[in-house]
Amino acid sequence: MTTGRKPRATRAAQTKRDAEVPTIRGTSSRRCGLCGKTRKLTRSECCGQWICDDEDTYVIFSYARNSCFRNHRRYTLCGYHSSEEHSGDWRECQRCRKEIQAEMYVFYGTNEYNFVKLENPPSYEPTLCTKCGTVIRLAADAYTMKGKGYYCARCSPLLR
Repeated sequence: MTTGRKPRATRAAQTKRDAEVPTIRGTSSRRCGLCGKTRKLTRSECCGQWICDDEDTYVIFSYARNSCFRNHRRYTLCGYHSSEEHSGDWRECQRCRKEIQAEMYVFYGTNEYNFVKLENPPSYEPTLCTKCGTVIRLAADAYTMKGKGYYCARCSPLLR
């Protein structure tokens, strides 16, 4: 028995069709949901939002944060949840919550690379340098790990 509905297009086919949508007078109603640009867009694989198709601008090992596409894929719960192939909504995923350290979970859920930010992020204790006790911001500061210990850039012989 048929339902009369057309089969769903694959994401690649849908993205190609979306890219072919004509613009009126050279403008487009599509914008990157992160930076607002209107050119060279694609849909994110995880949530289908319009985003800059700019991962090719990233220079390997530069750790630059100049790519909307890469930033959303690598530094958000939405991107992590999708790449790990978890089911359901990332905002309610207990697997994501268990797999990611609390400080990074909050960062991934609330940073500027999200289209939707995590409501009511959990509280967490700051990460401290094992040697000197300085607060280490895991998402921003240089640090090394040894066993379960974290060492700030000043205390780590590898980062001097």
